[in-house]
Amino acid sequence: MAIRVCIFDAYGTLFDVSAAARDLAGAPGRSAFADVWQQVASDWRLKQLQYSWLRAVGGDHVGFWQVTQDGLDWALERAGLGADLDLRDALLGLYWTLAAYPEVPGMLAALKAGGLQTGILSNGSPDMLQGAVESAGIGDYLDAVLSVEDVGVFKPDGRVYDLVGARFGCASEEVLFVSSNGWDAAYGAAYGFDTLWVNRAGEPMDRLAGTPGRVVADLSNVPEIAGGV
Repeated sequence: MAIRVCIFDAYGTLFDVSAAARDLAGAPGRSAFADVWQQVASDWRLKQLQYSWLRAVGGDHVGFWQVTQDGLDWALERAGLGADLDLRDALLGLYWTLAAYPEVPGMLAALKAGGLQTGILSNGSPDMLQGAVESAGIGDYLDAVLSVEDVGVFKPDGRVYDLVGARFGCASEEVLFVSSNGWDAAYGAAYGFDTLWVNRAGEPMDRLAGTPGRVVADLSNVPEIAGGV
């Protein structure tokens, strides 16, 4: 069955989640943070994801902004910077204007030119996603921005993936689901999507229910892959 819709995870897939910490590390007066920014960025992302999974399992849903703040607080405390509230506020502010990866605008434009529908499916809250999309200037290339807040549970709960078919009126086999999270691509595959794992870091495959259909290092070849499925 031909692909009609390309759906992308947002954070880490379209948007560079390390950009906030990396940019701030180079700012004047941030020498203490510059020494540990990579650790903070890694810990922040890991705890953000872990808290979303644990809240989903525990039936204790909060918005993604809350787990983003909680993850950062943990990461800053581990780095010995938990008392630096100015640093915390600066990092959280930058998270609303994350940069897209360089290949993203051209890739999305090529998909649209090829007649495919495109969208985001993210754990992010609608306001966070709107801020990121506007900051990156990619809104004109997206037909929908879907948030887990419509179902009140984080990925990889199947109700989140249901949002795609409900919005686009398509079968799961007509969707190319693209994520930089191996676990997300795996569960998307188990759900029935054709999946593409953007493995920028060269990580091992996750041992989960599904297996991503393809693995790439970046998003450059998504239009060709979508057209050739």
